[in-house]
Amino acid sequence: ELPPSEFMQVADSTWLVLSVVSNGREAPGCQATGVTKIARSVIAPLAEHHVSVLMLSTYQTDFILVRERDLPVVIHTLAGEFDIYKEESGECVPVTCDDVSNGFLQPKPPASPTLHPVQSPQTRFCVLTVAPDTLPAIATMLIDVLFYSHSPPWDAAAGSQDLDSITFFSFSLIEGYISIVMDAETQKRFPSDLLLTSSTGELWRMVRIGGQPLGFDECGIVAQIAEPLAAADISAYYISTFNFDHALVPEEGIAEVIQLLQQRQEGGR
Repeated sequence: ELPPSEFMQVADSTWLVLSVVSNGREAPGCQATGVTKIARSVIAPLAEHHVSVLMLSTYQTDFILVRERDLPVVIHTLAGEFDIYKEESGECVPVTCDDVSNGFLQPKPPASPTLHPVQSPQTRFCVLTVAPDTLPAIATMLIDVLFYSHSPPWDAAAGSQDLDSITFFSFSLIEGYISIVMDAETQKRFPSDLLLTSSTGELWRMVRIGGQPLGFDECGIVAQIAEPLAAADISAYYISTFNFDHALVPEEGIAEVIQLLQQRQEGGR
């Protein structure tokens, strides 16, 4: 419904959402397994079959977006590990490989993935949610932060931002559930009694992937981060964007994460 605009760029693909639950034999209503827990069972196999994914973590769960044209490959790749359902008229219906066998692409010879540079700003972040009925109380502040505060000039170079203090704010509204990622300083501008976080109230540090806009065609970017973190059993909150990918990890584990990723970079040279 958005009118065409010279300021809006639309990727030339239609994407579908995969929601991965921990007990695959129960269709809806199960707790998600998290980005690092699905690294080996979902993210890595899709990368090996040359399927590009967008990763979107929320306060409640994690979602993987795949291009609609890649769906046959996705189903054939994951059917051995998961029961797969599609939504039809609000109901979850089982999907079998036979339903989408036409057009399945055979795996290509594995290629050495591109290891993108990884940077870690000093900024500390909060992962929050808001009760939907309290959203109007912070709407004005949200609009100010999203559209008017700390906006970089349009002609700024993609990599010119000072990584000692990165500007990052994420707001998602999915099926009525709200998720917000903001830096700890910005959080102080909001009423503390309306922002809900985990009982530990932990802060997060960011690892940003990419030295230039990544686009959507390359495969294995999420796997570059998720696989080593999964091997070390480190949780991560992951958000893909057009320009960069962002993984948030608990603050106390940032040194170990940077060391792991540096070792992977050196091993891939």
